[in-house]
Amino acid sequence: MKTKDWYYWGLVAIAGTTVLTGFVQMLMPKALLRGLSTENTPTSRHFFGTIGMFMVIVGGALLHALCSHSDSRILVLWAALQKFGASAAVSIGVKRAIFSPLALLVAGFDFLSGMLAAWYWVRALRVPGERKVRVWTR
Repeated sequence: MKTKDWYYWGLVAIAGTTVLTGFVQMLMPKALLRGLSTENTPTSRHFFGTIGMFMVIVGGALLHALCSHSDSRILVLWAALQKFGASAAVSIGVKRAIFSPLALLVAGFDFLSGMLAAWYWVRALRVPGERKVRVWTR
């Protein structure tokens, strides 16, 4: 049984938002890049769309892990790692003047999302009666 407290529902909302925004990023990279006041070339649009595709995949995996009845807690950890990586990448992009400082809002949201997912994962490991997460299986 999964603990369905505010951490759980917060992550469900984050996962859904990640899928939705990733999908929009895939379909409309030009408009979003214009809004971030950054380079808007075919290469940057392709790169931005590719990132959107990964957002759809990882957000979908997190949503599946949270809503599934199987023990898929390890996916929550991987989603946390993706959020931390995205936060770092966007922050570096701002530092290098690739993105406007407005993009730090996205970096901050991703960092906080990663913290929430990591916290949820650690708590899920402690749930009595549930088996331990196995990272390596034969």
